[in-house]
Amino acid sequence: MKSVHIPIQAIKGRGISHHQPHRFERDAREAFDDGWGALDGAARAREEALPPATEVSWEDCRSAITHNDSPDIGFQLGLNPYRGCEHGCVYCYARPSHSFLNLSPGLDFETKLIAKRNIATVLRRELASPRHVPGLLAIGTVTDAYQPVEREHRLMRGVLEVLAEARHPLAIVTKGSGVERDIDLLAPMAAQGLAAVYVTITTLDPKLSRILEPRAAAPHRRLRTLRTLADSGIPVGVSVAPQIPFINDDMEQVLEAAWEAGARRAFYTVLRLPFELSPMFRQWLDLHYPDRALRVMARVQEMRGGKDYDADFAQRMKGRGVWADLIRQRFDKTCARLGFNTEREPLDTSRFRPEALRAQQELF
Repeated sequence: MKSVHIPIQAIKGRGISHHQPHRFERDAREAFDDGWGALDGAARAREEALPPATEVSWEDCRSAITHNDSPDIGFQLGLNPYRGCEHGCVYCYARPSHSFLNLSPGLDFETKLIAKRNIATVLRRELASPRHVPGLLAIGTVTDAYQPVEREHRLMRGVLEVLAEARHPLAIVTKGSGVERDIDLLAPMAAQGLAAVYVTITTLDPKLSRILEPRAAAPHRRLRTLRTLADSGIPVGVSVAPQIPFINDDMEQVLEAAWEAGARRAFYTVLRLPFELSPMFRQWLDLHYPDRALRVMARVQEMRGGKDYDADFAQRMKGRGVWADLIRQRFDKTCARLGFNTEREPLDTSRFRPEALRAQQELF
């Protein structure tokens, strides 16, 4: 029987509305019209059903710090308190990581979260180890540490308390205004050259942001977060990532607004579509931008050597070709005009004091 296309029904507050099969599943299922109206009934059921709630399960992690040796990434140490992210960003390159949990990179990624409840305890042990070499610890580079569930679970708060005690340098990347809660810890660390925060602002268009990153803070709210952090003496930067051809075309305006808000550092990446993310993003384009979907993907493939994605270290972050060069020139010229990245100083690793953590461990 001939298969038919089923228009997806966007779920309010969610970036992906379906359970995208992951690459480790043996069977793939496709709906088709059997002539009995089953598809119409399923569509009505989806419309009448309540939006899926966020579920959080607990995990006792064995390690807190991840180690990276990719030559195109400017840090070696990372940390993420959560698996999955409630922000629901359609373009998130971390979505395929949910496949390793036998969960969908689609709706499951933003509704079925895993919280590492012992992450502060494990981090304390790892920092106290004589084998640990201090370096920039990047937080939130996979999933956002300040996603909405952090308000209740406060895992990031515990992580910061350990890092502050050990005087270990850190940099945070976030879209969440919840980072303002921890200014009392971040500001003293920043005064010692130990902390910096980058706020991702993909676009200033609130309508686009609402469908592109539905549960992240609104663009104007992220600008206010930048100003609040900067006024507290915390070095702040802006991430204008990812750049998506013909979708978020206001890079220059974002950089100008971020500069006015106090950001003095900036970086960008272009859209990455690894594994299951490619069909999900294509479906999102067909739903929201059917008039330009083919044109968007043509430019994406132009930057990826004719493919949806190329993981080659030399070009996976910035792409290659004419269109990638155009994005790079726009970014470089705007940063030079405004003055971004001229005052950037490395965070201080000389203040690290693991003995403070070892002494406390001995008490227990």
